[in-house]
Amino acid sequence: MNKVIFIILFLIAGLLIGYNVTQINFEDPLNGPSTIALICIVAALCAIVLLVIFMISKKIQDKIKE
Repeated sequence: MNKVIFIILFLIAGLLIGYNVTQINFEDPLNGPSTIALICIVAALCAIVLLVIFMISKKIQDKIKE
């Protein structure tokens, strides 16, 4: 994967986090649609972590090839 795809995926995950933060009812965050929004935020954060791990592994692989 090239850097453009990484940037696009990071932006999508960031936008999902931003949208889902607006859906949370902070008075009762563990009821109804707020629970789904929290789950989606955690999923987007996991996607970002996986992308970072993949990017680091690609850099390590490139250094090993040299």
